[in-house]
Amino acid sequence: MFALLNRPASPGLLSALAFTGMALVQPALAADQALVPAQSEVSFVARQLGVPLDGKFKSFSAQSAFDPRSPQTSKIAFTVDLGSVAVNADANAELVKPDWFNTVKFPKATFQSSAIKALGAGRFEVVGKLTIKGNARDLVVPLQLSQAAGLSTATGGFTLKRLDFKVGDGEWADTSIVANDVQVKFKLVLQGVPAL
Repeated sequence: MFALLNRPASPGLLSALAFTGMALVQPALAADQALVPAQSEVSFVARQLGVPLDGKFKSFSAQSAFDPRSPQTSKIAFTVDLGSVAVNADANAELVKPDWFNTVKFPKATFQSSAIKALGAGRFEVVGKLTIKGNARDLVVPLQLSQAAGLSTATGGFTLKRLDFKVGDGEWADTSIVANDVQVKFKLVLQGVPAL
């Protein structure tokens, strides 16, 4: 055993150790960062027969290993509990059904970043995959980061096509009744993000 410890390390071993060290640093950074749910929100606007329909999700979580000064090594993951949708009593009962979110089979929607790019002045572009009902699509999310009183607030929004994810399937696929475009907005308040 001591002979092994005293043996010069091969380049391959050094690379493996370096990779392991980096892998250990990232979870440690993520462990220090936490979502503040009470100050965060995820909302959306859909259109039914041309009339805006406002909704939100009451339960969601974020896993963040984000360093604004090193976005290329950062990661962000986000999970939404689809059963926590809140629009109105009728819509809430309908949206959990198989033609919509099918929450029995697909309880969560997820987003996982694959690249983050700084655009300057606290603005970032987050590229990743959004998965809803088992359907994954590439997504580019613009993000504005502001910091105050030890908290970081990430705000942004994007438009998704609900039919890309089979949300509103069957008779609800008619976009003259429910529009295909859905505007999503978010405000995520995080603790532990390094300074800009």
